[in-house]
Amino acid sequence: MLNASFSRHCRVGIVTLLLALIGACSADMPRAAIAAPFHLQEASIGDIQNAIVSGNLSSESLVELYLQRIKAYNGTCVSQPEGTLGPIATIPHAGQINALSTLNLRPATRKAWGFDARKARSMTAVADDDPDMPDALEVAAAQDAYFAKTGKLVGPLHGVVMAIKDQYDTYDMRTTSGAAAFYANDRPPDDATFVKRLREAGAIIIAKANLGEYASAIPRSSFGGTFCNPYDTERGPRGSSSGSGSSVAANLVTCAIAEESGSSIRGPASANNVVGIAATEELVSRDGMIQQGINTRVGPICRNVEDTAKVLDVIAGYDPADELTAFTIGRMPEAPYPRYAKPGRLDGLRIGVLREYMNKSLFTEADAESIDIVDRGIHELAELGATIIDPGPEGALFQSCVDRYYPQLQDKQFTSQYPDLFPVDDGKPAADHIATLIDMAEDTALVPDGLNLREFPRVQAEGQAKYWLNRYLRERGDTAIRTNTDLITKAEFHDDPNFPDRRESRERTDEAMRLAMAQRLQMRFTVQQIVMQCMAEQGLDALVYPTSNLPPAKLGAPRGPRVNGRSGGGVWTFIGAQGFPAITVPAGFTSEVYDLVRDSSLPKDEDGEAGTRLTGPTPAILPVGIDFMGRPFSEPTLFRIASAYEAATRHRAPPPDFGPVENEP
Repeated sequence: MLNASFSRHCRVGIVTLLLALIGACSADMPRAAIAAPFHLQEASIGDIQNAIVSGNLSSESLVELYLQRIKAYNGTCVSQPEGTLGPIATIPHAGQINALSTLNLRPATRKAWGFDARKARSMTAVADDDPDMPDALEVAAAQDAYFAKTGKLVGPLHGVVMAIKDQYDTYDMRTTSGAAAFYANDRPPDDATFVKRLREAGAIIIAKANLGEYASAIPRSSFGGTFCNPYDTERGPRGSSSGSGSSVAANLVTCAIAEESGSSIRGPASANNVVGIAATEELVSRDGMIQQGINTRVGPICRNVEDTAKVLDVIAGYDPADELTAFTIGRMPEAPYPRYAKPGRLDGLRIGVLREYMNKSLFTEADAESIDIVDRGIHELAELGATIIDPGPEGALFQSCVDRYYPQLQDKQFTSQYPDLFPVDDGKPAADHIATLIDMAEDTALVPDGLNLREFPRVQAEGQAKYWLNRYLRERGDTAIRTNTDLITKAEFHDDPNFPDRRESRERTDEAMRLAMAQRLQMRFTVQQIVMQCMAEQGLDALVYPTSNLPPAKLGAPRGPRVNGRSGGGVWTFIGAQGFPAITVPAGFTSEVYDLVRDSSLPKDEDGEAGTRLTGPTPAILPVGIDFMGRPFSEPTLFRIASAYEAATRHRAPPPDFGPVENEP
């Protein structure tokens, strides 16, 4: 943990501390450009800290190096002739990705670096001169002074330059979840719990990352604009943690914090060829989060497995401000997470292949190459010594457990799906439903066909979004934005026919009048029971499957219809949304891609949108991710598998259009 004196001085009297310590120690800490052998591009936490300890790097010079890359690559990446809120057109090889929305720089410093006012860390505190709110460079300078005086790092994340998804509170930077919302004070009163832990460990928060507005899957927000994929700027970086994934991929930061309720950590990580872990639901506090929910969770994105383990180790654990983290007590690992994130053999581990997500006969030609790439990864796991439990190309790993347990666990929710088998008269059973369920338990051949892991109903939690958003706003205590209704009437929204209407989404949220979580929690328990029982029966330590069957889509392209339970976007979300930990690791690159386009000659979909058709194939080199998923609190096992796979395959490669800038080491 961070030295207590340093932690206190970072919040109180920072200017006095800087004058005293930097004046005394500046001769010992070089502030000029750093020398080889340190290289910024692809630098790991270990690389950074080794360079600092050896005297080849300072935290302040590191922040400046990242700022140079942000200055070079974080600009607007699309054509927007009507401004941020209007329709956009893509730009091939734009050389920009628009990953970071807000920079942690005081006004004078921001202007000196040439960043425009839109990147200000507060739009409401124009002077921004509070000495108790040091910016990234001031924190770095104080960190350097502490190291010069003591010869010690301030904590395990000393010198780690990070971006935080703009869904989480940072007391020194605006927090609006990507909305162009006019708060009286756009900076919340304090940090989210995990942000406090990052700062205490030595992390330097340099920016807020762009996200799909209010954590949507859309690669744009009303405040931050449109975001681009560094491997192809005409494509999206996936959402909602878009900027978290792309900023790490393009080496604008060391690591970033993301959030997912379904796939918003793993999706952006896979689309940007980096590593992201969506930890066990209860492992990391959701305190200080806009619009939290039962299946939202915090997780790091970095360029390698070991760094994600180092960040997770700092932010994991019990927080009295989030009751879900009470489940961590007695369930934390014996050793720190980085101890498990080491290359090695996988002898003795049994990994099940989730063919439900990889059966090419169920999907389209657009899915095939990603499935093949992950198939190669499965063979590589076997070469590392893992025992692979594979039901075969068209098999289903969990079907027997689904047939045995789903009917009883979902009880009346299940019976209501099949009125022919479970007749009802005037809202009451017209026959003995219990007897039929017992028959199915004895003979699973009686269970209706078509019931499988892909097709489980997506149960919504009525009123959850409104409840948590309004509760957050009440606790934040802003005088202008008090409720979701205020966000509808006091915010601006983008208007582009190729992107869903975010105002309409807020209006739908506002319609809820009750909180009804029972069915959502029942489904969560059902899935956990089925998965854990089948893993136990087969002796499985983890599961493997593609993070997404589809490569990143064109910006503004239609999402398309569901295909046998696979979403139009291709990312597998359902199991992860039930609280299981999952980590995605780069698995390789596509050679071609099929894209969806709108076709007015085809029938409209169920939402009244124009029909779609596939075009292609088109040559395209785009990242593919492989997922490893385990039981709740099995992060050590996942880090072991992911590290072994990463070291054996080395599929991570930086985006070629975002190389070193001038004078970058």
